[in-house]
Amino acid sequence: MRTIMRVDMSTLKIKKEPVPERWADYGGRALTSAIVFEEVPADSDPLGPANKLIIAPGTLGGTTAPNGGRLSIGAKSPLTGGIKESNVGGQLAHGLGHQGIAAIVVEGAAKEGTYALVIEADGAAKLERMDDWKMLGNYDLAEKIKATRPEGDRFSTATIGPAGEQGLASASIAVTDPKGIPNRHAGRGGLGAVMGSKGLKAVIVSDKGLSSAEHADKDAFVAATRKFSTALKEHPVSGEGLPTYGTQVLTNIINEAGGYPTRNFSAGQFEFASALSGENMRDITVARGGNVKHGCHTGCVIQCSRYWVDKDGHYKTKGMEYESVWSLGANCGIGDLDDVAELDRACGDIGVDTMEMGATLAVYMESGAIAFGDAKGALAALKEVGTDSELGTTLGNGAGATGKKYGVTRIPTVKNQAMAAYDPRPIQGIGVTYATSTMGADHTAGYAITANILGVGGKVDPMKPEGQVALSQGLQIATAMLDAMGLCIFVAFPVLDNPEAFTAICEMATAHTGKDWNADELMLLGKKVLAYERLFNNAAGWKPSDDRLPAFMYTEKLPPHDAVFTVSDAELDTMYDFVPEVAALLGIR
Repeated sequence: MRTIMRVDMSTLKIKKEPVPERWADYGGRALTSAIVFEEVPADSDPLGPANKLIIAPGTLGGTTAPNGGRLSIGAKSPLTGGIKESNVGGQLAHGLGHQGIAAIVVEGAAKEGTYALVIEADGAAKLERMDDWKMLGNYDLAEKIKATRPEGDRFSTATIGPAGEQGLASASIAVTDPKGIPNRHAGRGGLGAVMGSKGLKAVIVSDKGLSSAEHADKDAFVAATRKFSTALKEHPVSGEGLPTYGTQVLTNIINEAGGYPTRNFSAGQFEFASALSGENMRDITVARGGNVKHGCHTGCVIQCSRYWVDKDGHYKTKGMEYESVWSLGANCGIGDLDDVAELDRACGDIGVDTMEMGATLAVYMESGAIAFGDAKGALAALKEVGTDSELGTTLGNGAGATGKKYGVTRIPTVKNQAMAAYDPRPIQGIGVTYATSTMGADHTAGYAITANILGVGGKVDPMKPEGQVALSQGLQIATAMLDAMGLCIFVAFPVLDNPEAFTAICEMATAHTGKDWNADELMLLGKKVLAYERLFNNAAGWKPSDDRLPAFMYTEKLPPHDAVFTVSDAELDTMYDFVPEVAALLGIR
């Protein structure tokens, strides 16, 4: 039986309850967003006791489904003021899935002290006061936690660094990878600050001796997983490009397309892109004896993760993702991977989102405080975050706060969340996603790079407005479904090109749950997720006029194409036309 664990930080009491019937088909993002919609007042203070932090594995979490170990963390965002689901890899989704925990709901706020939630393999749960962990970075904290666990234990964690404890709006939540390293981050939206506001420093889940979740039809599930695994391995993106070069495979591709945001979105190409590329990263890593291919969680077939090692072969940080290398590299005018790695390591330890922080540093550079390309100056500024300094507090609250403080007008945010590594002027589809996503500027919400640039799932001209809203809408619905199932977003590549891959998802979900999941039911699930999110945001005060890109994107021509964003407001306003009908099905309005 799937259960919800409610952790009341105000009373320090924990209780378990069965998943209500109305949420029986929900996992991952579907469950986090439904709980936030129903239980969190839309006008509440994101850092107040009325907000709730929900940690939920997808429906397929705890199983052997290929790439089915993604975790959703949800709350009202202190960065955007709207609903938030931040998606992360690592082992925690499987740890919770093995225990049959559909969600942890953290409520209220501790009156004093720093706490760890410890869930043992037998299901026993307790809150332990750990004041000596206060303000530790994620890496030191990981060692402290390890010292408390029995020898031979198999456990995973979610932790926050100093930024989360200080309530900074860029604060992330770190999740441990298969080797126990806290290098997978639920970065977007400042959910680390929500966790910190509760007085919760760490969640520790043991699953030693536990096996995979049971299935309604084990034989059918195994057959479906084999079909899905084959589809992932045979697609050129998920089977070749990503395993070979990681997410960094995109650097040269997007730079060549003229959509690689450079020096705070002032250009679309970076002269040192090849030095930052996945190809160069692989060559350096191999030469230093580093790891160039592994999964961020067990059961990953794609294996696009890697470890970056220093010149002496010592672990520095996870192999920096495409978004992190761009934000801390090209967007700041920095063209050396070792410099980027130092910044990435600091972000991970302090506990801040690399995308938000890279955008923030670029805005800070545009103010003239430090020069573009000054890696040492950037690192010194970054290390102020998590301290009590005025600069650290400003930077830690993101690009919007930094731009306002220093009088910068080119601030690449939507709903106060920084954009990612694709300029929307020459890649219009991703601009639609940035503008309309329920999460603020979020490329993963509807990854239009598929058809705009990669030719996956068809082709839509990236420079023209036609077809972009339909493209983004379909992808946003599909992504919400994948997040609910706990599937990695990269499975979308074969799904968009190979009908058998989508059929395999239906078959895995059906065989696991016993419910008949066909294509229509899966896509309706995605629509339900978006309906919860859109209606929450409406109640929180978001308006159609908020579904827009920054003004400079419409007027400032981006080299080399001299492009501006041209999708009309009227078209953007059709994105959620399906919500009233779906809300009626859900009995909400």
